[in-house]
Amino acid sequence: MARTIKVPAWKLKIPRLPAVDSTTPDVFDEMTLQEHLIEIRDRIMKICIGVGIAFVFGAIGSKFLLEQMVVHAQLEGTGFDIRSPSEPLTLYFKVALYIAIAITMPLIIFQIIAFLAPGLTNKEKRVVYGSLPFVSVLFIAGVDYDYFVAAPRALLLLSGFLSGIFDWNPDGAEILSFFLTLMIGLGLAFQLPVIMFVLAKIGIVSAQKMR
Repeated sequence: MARTIKVPAWKLKIPRLPAVDSTTPDVFDEMTLQEHLIEIRDRIMKICIGVGIAFVFGAIGSKFLLEQMVVHAQLEGTGFDIRSPSEPLTLYFKVALYIAIAITMPLIIFQIIAFLAPGLTNKEKRVVYGSLPFVSVLFIAGVDYDYFVAAPRALLLLSGFLSGIFDWNPDGAEILSFFLTLMIGLGLAFQLPVIMFVLAKIGIVSAQKMR
């Protein structure tokens, strides 16, 4: 007689937002100092692993981004000015690291929020978790705005400012720092609507005070 083998059913667990019920008390997880340190260690390790994986993609796209920076900085035919033999390699990996950070920024923000989540009420968790998709979308929008609009126009303006007086030949490291800092900065600046929404919804700052 043939035996029937039961194949275990795999279920996709979709995370659900905590229900807001006035009759259900909020439960806060109590942790010792050692448990807090272990959790911080685990979340930092997850961030480092994510950045490490994204660094591979950053290294692949670093050359293309450097070429675009040369075009935006009006340095075609000359390239970036370097001051040390190892600077090209250093700048290449610096760009790759910034790309990796930009890719993993949603993960970094998620790990920070997940670490703070045990101290939040159910209402606060719903607001914070519900805003996470918008955090990722707005950060990507800020990075794209810098890449396609802000950085090219800023470098074009700076390169043509009093061109008859100043010789536009900036140091390569300074241009890269300007471009990449603006990229991360605008990505974070685009989070302002989400931050204002969360602060207003959980009652920390009212809309009247923000105005």
